[in-house]
Amino acid sequence: MLVRLGYVAMSVHLQNASPSQTMTFAQFKRTEDRNAALRKLERISLSNLENCLRLLKHNKAYDISFFRLSSKLIPLANHEELLDWDYLPPLKQSLGVIGDFVNKNQMRVDFHPDHFVILNSEDKDLLKASLKTLRMHYQLLKLMKQNPEHRCVLHVGGGYNDKEKALEQLIENFSVIPTSLQKMLLFENDDTTFTFDETLFVCEKLDVPVVFDYHHHLVHHTNESWTSNWERAVKTWRHSNLPMKMHISSQRDEKDIRAHADYIDTKQFLEFLNGINGSVDQIDCMIEAKKKDDALFRLMKDLKMESSVEIINGSSFYFKP
Repeated sequence: MLVRLGYVAMSVHLQNASPSQTMTFAQFKRTEDRNAALRKLERISLSNLENCLRLLKHNKAYDISFFRLSSKLIPLANHEELLDWDYLPPLKQSLGVIGDFVNKNQMRVDFHPDHFVILNSEDKDLLKASLKTLRMHYQLLKLMKQNPEHRCVLHVGGGYNDKEKALEQLIENFSVIPTSLQKMLLFENDDTTFTFDETLFVCEKLDVPVVFDYHHHLVHHTNESWTSNWERAVKTWRHSNLPMKMHISSQRDEKDIRAHADYIDTKQFLEFLNGINGSVDQIDCMIEAKKKDDALFRLMKDLKMESSVEIINGSSFYFKP
């Protein structure tokens, strides 16, 4: 089984390379010349894209071909007071350069929009705002010359004191979402509301791939035996052109079991791999750890000591227990 590791949005090794520099709306309003404020937003966005490209080049140098892009590349892009800002034309060339680099080096990139993107709410304004954010991600992927299908991970949403009804609301809302955006989505089990089993159920109903978060499952589940439903999870990926993906993180401490640790518990990760071995030819594992790429480097260093692991490069290996 081929295993490929990736990390999220930011490097701890590459200095001054944040792809998430921002401007608050309060700062925007303090600039009397609105056009000047918009140009400043564009400059920040271009700087974010430049840093994104630097991160991708850093990844290339260390054989990392799986990466989560920041969803904060364009500050205030969907703010209700800036609906007249046509932000994409000035960024088109930079987005294209990023896309060319990704394609040339056969990288997998995706997004995980912030928690305020909720698709199972009865609030039509919230749904409308969420779809607007998803359209932005779709446009970014297209301008990066990426097929948007299965590139955007979301949580199922809020429980609203009735999880069964909340799941039904997601299914109802999904029917009015444009097909192009539907195809972009993946759903992940979370650590407080919807378990792996519940997320898998709705993914099967909507024919959307499920992203299994192992840490979330360990701290929040109704059925402790995740392996009993693993084959069903694999089947949700049957129509995808991308390998199955999952999220890996470790708890920081016993006081806050939901918080992410700096690094990955290697033993726990190997337990997961043993549980799925033989079910897929390849799986891409997104590391959600505070130390970002350093967590990936340390995990690979630990894995080199395992007899079941055959190292391919700086972020990939074959697992053969």
